[in-house]
Amino acid sequence: MNPVANHSMPNVETTLRFGVFLVLLVALALAEYRWPRHSAPPQRTRRWLSNLGLAILDTLALRLLLPWLAVDAAIYAQAHGIGLLHWLTLTPAASWLLTIIALDFLIYWQHRLLHLNGLLWRAHRVHHSDIALDATSAVRFHPLEILLSMGIKIPAVLLLGAPPAAVLLFEILLNGFALFTHANLSLPAHVERWLRCVLVTPEMHRIHHSILRDERDSNFGFHLSIWDRMFGSYRHVTRDAPESFRLGLPEFRTAHEQTLPALLMQPFRSTD
Repeated sequence: MNPVANHSMPNVETTLRFGVFLVLLVALALAEYRWPRHSAPPQRTRRWLSNLGLAILDTLALRLLLPWLAVDAAIYAQAHGIGLLHWLTLTPAASWLLTIIALDFLIYWQHRLLHLNGLLWRAHRVHHSDIALDATSAVRFHPLEILLSMGIKIPAVLLLGAPPAAVLLFEILLNGFALFTHANLSLPAHVERWLRCVLVTPEMHRIHHSILRDERDSNFGFHLSIWDRMFGSYRHVTRDAPESFRLGLPEFRTAHEQTLPALLMQPFRSTD
């Protein structure tokens, strides 16, 4: 029996994450319409159906195939005094801050690994095969990658002994920032320039989705831009004409390749 099955936190997590996700998705979709960085993405209806369909399948895979999620692991660690933060004398605020920074550092390196390892790249390339970017691109992940990511996050949470509420906050921030950084949103140049000193911006992350391999293998950060600067993966590219900035992967550009069945089969297909 799941030792945290009767705990209220997982239900709170589901409600908060979905509520924040839905509000931000609608808000960013409206912002994209009002202040777009580039013209309306091609095949938008097909892409939206595929991207949101993947999000539904990802959620089902996590709930049906894994006994725990990250918040469940944090509840278990708290109940049994497991993890580094239970041995340190820190204020609650310091524990929360350390949790968010440590998990952000973890997913930065997880992201780099997905690009470096050929087998893992097969799953991750589903995300990169989107031929345009908007807020729905943030949820375009193959279920295999989502399961792998949670499989990495759970032991990290246990080793850290992260506070459950801090893990919940991180998960909400992760979803929210992903929507923001993938949005087809034009920020004022001076705002974007200062914001990217600390945080990943849509313009910074857009480079990561370039069709060019050397640009794609850069700007791996999710929240904080410091990791890319610190570990040599930061790249700044300026293009005055955003329509000339081709996105996606050269081998997956047809309308058929953007359908949900094709995306689900993509990791099992060779492009050699």
